Amino acid sequence: MDKNNSLAFIILVSVFSGSLVIASVISSKIISVGGIVLPAGILAYCITFVASDVVSEIWGKEKAKQVVMGGFAALVVTLGLIHLALVWPGASFWDNHDAYGSVLGAAPRIILASIIAYLFSQNHDVWAFHFWKKTFRGRHLWVRNNLSTASSQIIDSVIFITIAFYGIMPIVPLIMGQVLIKILIAFMDTPVVYFLVWLIRRPNRNGLARCQ
Repeated sequence: MDKNNSLAFIILVSVFSGSLVIASVISSKIISVGGIVLPAGILAYCITFVASDVVSEIWGKEKAKQVVMGGFAALVVTLGLIHLALVWPGASFWDNHDAYGSVLGAAPRIILASIIAYLFSQNHDVWAFHFWKKTFRGRHLWVRNNLSTASSQIIDSVIFITIAFYGIMPIVPLIMGQVLIKILIAFMDTPVVYFLVWLIRRPNRNGLARCQ
């Protein structure tokens, strides 16, 4: 891996982990998009699939698995730090304990749901991407990207919403809304995946960056 590819890989891993963590933290807020109710972290989480698909395309299946496991570690550490911040006594002059707890108090359950959904959906995404890559002999990136991401998003939505919000909110509308929006985003992010793959490979057209 040359220096340009190393930098691109580090950036993609950073974007992947950062988007994954912030999606878990902000998903306690439920938003409305055109009448469809969704966790606020939906866009941030969809970015993770863009990053992992680009890593899969450029660096191969094993590197993508390493990125997935790195994201898992980031979620576990985040869960621990949030719990620590919630139980740590606040300063005597700090008046925002209740507000702080109301925002982050739901985060541990949401992050637990994220961890479980994440392990299933992201590993499925890597597997499905390379299954379709082998099936299409490395061609038709747009088909591989959409098939792997869409199926993985459905798996993620069902698991995440059920664990995070069962008994708190009506989960069926949340699942249906999240699946619909995630699939639409999956189709829309295809040009982004193509652009990033082209951008990473462009300085290395002599053969340094190849699809594995």
